[in-house]
Amino acid sequence: MRKFVEFLHEIGTIMYVGGILSHIVIGAVVGHPDASTAFHVYQYKEISAYILILPGLGIKVLSDLVLYFGYNVRENWLKAKLLMAAFLSINAFVFLVPMMPELLQLAKESLPTGVVSAEFIELEEKEALVGMSNVIPLVLEILLGAFRPKLFGERCKGGVSSA
Repeated sequence: MRKFVEFLHEIGTIMYVGGILSHIVIGAVVGHPDASTAFHVYQYKEISAYILILPGLGIKVLSDLVLYFGYNVRENWLKAKLLMAAFLSINAFVFLVPMMPELLQLAKESLPTGVVSAEFIELEEKEALVGMSNVIPLVLEILLGAFRPKLFGERCKGGVSSA
């Protein structure tokens, strides 16, 4: 069963990272769009976040919690990984998720003029900064899960260096 939990974690990672990468790619391809393109891009981003990113993050966190509580995995790599996942979850649910419908609505309101509003551009820049703040915690979270290094006092017996 533990292998199945780890498999689910991999699926969650694919969904989460794949969804994020698709947001980055569509943003890079489109650049600074007109109102119609912005509306369709943010419609895509919102839907893909609800289908890929958030469920993927949920699967990742849930499977890590199952390892921690269900399989009693207490190594520091998992504790640090859970800390990174907590940061990513807070960023997602406190900042990014509330911005998505707001950006979509601002793009929709810009449709009659054909030009995105200054308010849209400002919020889009904020979304990009919050998204960029996820890079280091996400890379660390993935590395910790892949390599499961011994951290802090786990490297030496009893936490005391033998050097």
